[in-house]
Amino acid sequence: MDTLATPSLHTPTLDRVAGPADLRRLSDAELGRLSDELRAELIDAVSQTGGHLGSSLGVVEMTVAIHAVFDTPRDKLIWDVGHQCYPHKILTGRRDRIRTIRQEGGLSGFTKRAESEFDPFGAAHSSTSISSALGFAVGHDMGQATGDAIAVIGDGAISAGMAYEAMNNAGHEGRRLFVILNDNEMSIAPPTGAMSAYLSGLYGNTPLGPLKDMAESWESTLPGPLRDGARRARQLVTGMPGGGTLFEELGFSYMGPIDGHDMGQLLKVFRAARSRASGPVLIHCCTVKGKGYAPAENSADKYHGVAKFDVASGAQKKSKPAAPSYTAVFGDALTEAAAADPRVVAVTAAMPSGTGVDRMQKRFPARVFDVGMAEQHAVTFAAGMAASGLRPFCAIYSTFLQRAYDQVVHDVAIQRLPVRFAIDRAGLVGADGPTHAGSFDIGYLANLPGFTVMAAADEAELKHMVATAALFDEGPIAFRYPRGSGTGVALPERGETLEIGKGRILREGTGVALLSFGAHLDQVLIAADRLEAAGITATVADARFAKPLDTDLIDRLVAEHGALITVEQGATGGFGALVLHHLAASGRLDRGLAVRTLTLPDRFIDHASPDAMYRAAGLDANGIAEAAFAAVGGGKVTALRA
Repeated sequence: MDTLATPSLHTPTLDRVAGPADLRRLSDAELGRLSDELRAELIDAVSQTGGHLGSSLGVVEMTVAIHAVFDTPRDKLIWDVGHQCYPHKILTGRRDRIRTIRQEGGLSGFTKRAESEFDPFGAAHSSTSISSALGFAVGHDMGQATGDAIAVIGDGAISAGMAYEAMNNAGHEGRRLFVILNDNEMSIAPPTGAMSAYLSGLYGNTPLGPLKDMAESWESTLPGPLRDGARRARQLVTGMPGGGTLFEELGFSYMGPIDGHDMGQLLKVFRAARSRASGPVLIHCCTVKGKGYAPAENSADKYHGVAKFDVASGAQKKSKPAAPSYTAVFGDALTEAAAADPRVVAVTAAMPSGTGVDRMQKRFPARVFDVGMAEQHAVTFAAGMAASGLRPFCAIYSTFLQRAYDQVVHDVAIQRLPVRFAIDRAGLVGADGPTHAGSFDIGYLANLPGFTVMAAADEAELKHMVATAALFDEGPIAFRYPRGSGTGVALPERGETLEIGKGRILREGTGVALLSFGAHLDQVLIAADRLEAAGITATVADARFAKPLDTDLIDRLVAEHGALITVEQGATGGFGALVLHHLAASGRLDRGLAVRTLTLPDRFIDHASPDAMYRAAGLDANGIAEAAFAAVGGGKVTALRA
């Protein structure tokens, strides 16, 4: 049960809030002061941990107003993606742990059902909030113990197909549902602010139905600058200039635009909507990403994802990496490929800088296509370009490519179209946790007929794989690589074309064969050193390809060693399974061969540093060495500990 502490003249308002129930006892003026304190608390906390600051700063007032008006947790508040949920966590009993966010054993950087009753639906991928909120609305209408459903979705996330599918269904159902559009693409200029202030007054005294006609009638009488600003705001969500909004066409009552930082407007509109709505309502709130912290507001990325920083200056405390990031190496290699071949184009789904294609975009802007948060469209769009004779690179994080799997199968693989999939963030990614881990792409791509699947062992290999993919026209091809810095190997001036389906041997030994697929090769080499110190020499090979599999290399390793260990940064059912399938089909498992396939375990691994996550998975150098030591009957594995 939330309790309200006894206030004193000097007690900060935030200190009087143990949970959302306390907000409902505060005056509107106190809620405004609370927002200022909450923003300061948020800046201080994230300065110590890093995280998603800009998006959270942009929803401070909105978060306070929602919890003050709606009856959470009985009413279900669902944050789309969840990057912006930090203020929500502070207000819902997690303030004492906010400085553990995204840290090992600490709070998740996203909403998480297992963490709090105030997180009714976990989210970290975009455009799921309206669908899940509609599910709660149906549950309410069918007698479940749940109140209203409120979805908060950004202007980027609402552009994705799934959001439109959900709105179409919600409009058809006609059930009571609240969708709050957090539009941080447009600042609140005086003209728009004037109109939203006028409209918020209407909302306090007018039924929802006539508001659209009244707003449009009043808008037409405004002076030029005011009228233009008002129309510009409304046209963000309009079907045609001057027409009804798309949301109204889909069956929603539309309210807005309103200033998402004006507590008075927010409270009036939310209270009016809650007291009068009988069907689905969309409330359009215009906000400023990074609001209230000048370094964030003035930064190009609005401090979307920030390292630890100095509050006074805003300077981030980033350590200089010893090697370039895989993403940067890919971006440069892609740009080189584009310079050599005018048919090379790139597609990204709202992540030009995250995937590195912004490097190509600066040089060849007409050949880079950012389709927004629409991975399904991105894949089929790339397939169409491939069918036209272009050479598209589709650059999408592993976890986000999952959202387009049907398109990968139906629109690319079946038609054997040469789309090049650049799969960033392969493997475990650290602070973003299991929602962003690239655990499954090896299995879900390598099981498709005609697909070529590669994994880069280091940044030099990544350059070779970009060059190989650029010239490969026989069908779809994919190459995966991890987040973060490379290993520091010398980079070739230009990438070389690899022989399809052929790996390489890096070290010869006799005791055990270690076959690595992907960027864990450095850990495999360290494991080989530890085995040698224990008296066991290891052959170390880099498979390069999961498909087509280098069966000649595998057969040689099996013929010359009594034990084979495969290592990959992926889930069970991936590279190791393909190796086992070949060994079983060729009868080599009947010869007393000891085989171990080291993969991610059959569980989702919570956020921590990547090193800690791989250690928990048994995939650090010690874990690899111990598995190999045990496979050859080496006795106590503790002898291998570094």
